[in-house]
Amino acid sequence: MLQNGIWRGPIMDQHLHLDRGNRFLEAISDFTRVGGTAVMLVHKPRFTNSLPVDLDGYRSAYLETIDIANDVRAKFEIDVGVIIGPHPVAWEKQIEELGLEGSSELHIEAVGLALDLIEAGEANCLGEVGRPHYPVSSEIWDSANEILTEVMSMTSSTGHSLQLHVEENGSKTNEELKSLCTKSGLPVERAVRHFAPANVSDGFTSGLPATVNVGTGSIDGLVASVDDAIAPWGMETDYLDDPNRPGAVLGPKTVPKRTQELCSALLSNGWEADNVEELMFNIHEEWPNKLYLF
Repeated sequence: MLQNGIWRGPIMDQHLHLDRGNRFLEAISDFTRVGGTAVMLVHKPRFTNSLPVDLDGYRSAYLETIDIANDVRAKFEIDVGVIIGPHPVAWEKQIEELGLEGSSELHIEAVGLALDLIEAGEANCLGEVGRPHYPVSSEIWDSANEILTEVMSMTSSTGHSLQLHVEENGSKTNEELKSLCTKSGLPVERAVRHFAPANVSDGFTSGLPATVNVGTGSIDGLVASVDDAIAPWGMETDYLDDPNRPGAVLGPKTVPKRTQELCSALLSNGWEADNVEELMFNIHEEWPNKLYLF
């Protein structure tokens, strides 16, 4: 599916948010115009408004994400997977209002609801779950890890994957996540690190699949590490579609653009066209299909 060095096959953004109050379908139009064929649509908490304080609130939020996915499917001929779950930052922010115990109980209940909807076929993956990506007290940090272990344990029996929102601390983060997977009984190949660095070598990932944030400089990192990759990996923008932060984190055209840049870089580094095609197919179709059970 390489034609004159251009990839004409599937292209998936594995972590993208949409908001009816912002660009919404226009963002997907941008994505498809430059070759995008599939997205994993992720539930987006409304941090600037009111976060859910009960299970009904989470149900409404999840169903809104599912409805958005249906709207995208109706408008565009692309595959849309859905990722739902309670964000770890929402848990941390709700401690002030609900207390640590109350916020933690709601978080676990929200995970259970999300898993029920996934089991019913309404969504594909749990996420983004994990732990705060910024400094917190030791009490909050320990609680976050206890909750994450329970979330992994709840997911382990379902056969589904989860996407992890975590801090950036190099390979140490991946090592800790692998340890939590072992403790909880969740197969490491189903724990997908979202917003991962552009290092997909086995020594860095500890066997965790990764959705790489393909910002500036990411192609160099991927080219340098891809020969040592074992776990599946993909590309993401973490596009927020936030009216208050236009363009954040990366724009919807980025994954198709970086896909072509990666093809060009690999070919320039001596890769055979057949090997580049195989990798692109794995990144954008084969591996996501296995991770998200399409």
